[in-house]
Amino acid sequence: MATVFIPLTEPIGRAPRPGQFALWALGFRPFYLLAAALAALSVPLWALQFSGWLGTPVLRGSVWHAHEMLFGFTLAVVVGFLFTAGRNWSGQPTPQGRGLMALAGLWLLGRVLVLTPWAVAALVVNVAFPLLAAWGLWRALRAGGSRRNYFFVGLLVALAVACAALHLTQMGALVLPARLGLPVALDLMMFIVAVMAGRVVPMFTNNGIAGLQASRHAPLERVALGSVLALLACDLLGAPGPLPAVVLLTALAAHTARWWCWQPWRTASNPLVWVLHLAYAWLPVHLALRLGSELGGVPPGLATHALTVGLIGGMTLGMMTRTALGHTGRPLRAGRLEVTAYLSVTAAALVRVGVPLLWPALLPQAALVSALLWSLAYTLYLWRYGPWLCRARVDGQPG
Repeated sequence: MATVFIPLTEPIGRAPRPGQFALWALGFRPFYLLAAALAALSVPLWALQFSGWLGTPVLRGSVWHAHEMLFGFTLAVVVGFLFTAGRNWSGQPTPQGRGLMALAGLWLLGRVLVLTPWAVAALVVNVAFPLLAAWGLWRALRAGGSRRNYFFVGLLVALAVACAALHLTQMGALVLPARLGLPVALDLMMFIVAVMAGRVVPMFTNNGIAGLQASRHAPLERVALGSVLALLACDLLGAPGPLPAVVLLTALAAHTARWWCWQPWRTASNPLVWVLHLAYAWLPVHLALRLGSELGGVPPGLATHALTVGLIGGMTLGMMTRTALGHTGRPLRAGRLEVTAYLSVTAAALVRVGVPLLWPALLPQAALVSALLWSLAYTLYLWRYGPWLCRARVDGQPG
């Protein structure tokens, strides 16, 4: 796997005046804002319905919840990050202005359509979003000669295919084994987060903790990322017998070793760093629970929520705060609000996974408490970062 370097400096360009409205200046701005709003609002509503507190169903079942967390929330964060990093990789503009506005509008339309009976329209819009995002990223990378990062364009296209398969299956137009629905989409998202974490966590750790050198070992990186791809292949092909368990055990060992090489125990002095290490620790937890589910005895939903709430929720919140601070020209320093948000999303994962694991009968209550903690984390993000995302950088630089 080729190394993908993610610089965080801005290309030179025209910048709006500090304080001026700048929501459409760079991809992270609207998509971080929209993703946080969806996370803060939709998850508690779903938990209220799941727990039986809403008498009349207002949402469209667990598939809607999974779809929105993967192809709504997480995909928005990924696109916002890639548009921002892609501009730096290539030195060329990624979608901004009216183009970025149109993409954000398409994303919003997708959130509305999945709540309506218009299944075909929901399919078209939700598949078009990652495809158009991939095209916008590819144009910038191609113009800048950044071919080594075409890899991320391919991942966006793969997510579009997974999204289409999910919609077509729900419409009854496509009959697929259960393993080819959400499990494949989860594997893809896990791979994306693992790749991004492997690039940014060591860099942020080394830059944020004086004297610390978080190490990366090429053979270990290949095994860690390759094992996730092998899990994806197992789900795609329906691997028989003990093979999935062997792959899971390999992935568990590799990602635990990878995390340990980053020396997480030395990061306690910097919340912007330790939140990323704490979030990544949920990947081995997910793999261990998934192995337990494969062997029998552990409900598969616990592994799923270790991945989505723990890894994805914690990693995205950490990245959304870190990159938003840097790209709005503010000091890379987390205050009490950020620490509260980090602890809230971590507690959400612990409650959602730990309580049902120990006391299965308390699942509805655990889901509701976890959702409220999750919502608190992203509401705090909106309250602090929402105005910053809408206004130009305080240092007068572009972006």
